[in-house]
Amino acid sequence: MTARILLLGGTGDALAIARTLGAPHIYSLAGLGRVPADLACAVRVGGFGGALGLARFLAEEDIALVLDATHPYAAQISANAARACEAAHVPYWALRRAPWQPQPGDDWRMVNGWAGVIEALAPFARPLFTLGREPLAHLDEVPERQHWTIRCLDAHPGHARARVIDARGPFTPEGERKLFTEACIDVVVSKNSGGAATEAKLAVAREMGLPVVMMRRPPLPDAQREFASAQQAIDALANDIQRSLNA
Repeated sequence: MTARILLLGGTGDALAIARTLGAPHIYSLAGLGRVPADLACAVRVGGFGGALGLARFLAEEDIALVLDATHPYAAQISANAARACEAAHVPYWALRRAPWQPQPGDDWRMVNGWAGVIEALAPFARPLFTLGREPLAHLDEVPERQHWTIRCLDAHPGHARARVIDARGPFTPEGERKLFTEACIDVVVSKNSGGAATEAKLAVAREMGLPVVMMRRPPLPDAQREFASAQQAIDALANDIQRSLNA
């Protein structure tokens, strides 16, 4: 019998891995964004109830391996997964996508958390937020001299001093130039997510001489095995599945 894998996802890398999995493996999503309909593996939507709830799930579902391919900034989910795996004596693997690195001509302003973002934005008038949903919780705090453009997965009406764009990458340099110009963007706010799907904004910011307020990655738990790309994880999973079939 093939050992069951629990894939913790929500990123494009995770979806690439999920498309290689069949029954009886499970692809777990927090519930944000669209649920893919073209997968052979089971799809689970929603939380587990913290580390203890996840540990119970691992035992009840006879999970033999957890692969954490969540967003690099989903620190709490990763911490819960590592603790649950330790408690349940289940191997914990992690996909740690390489962060972007500043290039010649970049003007990155590194910050920690939302308070750091707001402080760094004080001199600017037309920021573009590419942080996901977080700015939506602060729409009532937009300073009178600023107008925010917020790009995330969720449609939202915004208000007089904020425009919300619901869009999903990959984004192109041409599209980013058009957005930056039409919205009169004077600073870009980003997480250092890594990957190619949303990197065009950094290239266009460099090209246009715009600063980037970059949120540092949170610390993540140690993994028993780490991968830098989805393909590395897919190859390792294929080898382990084959070994389990031959056992």
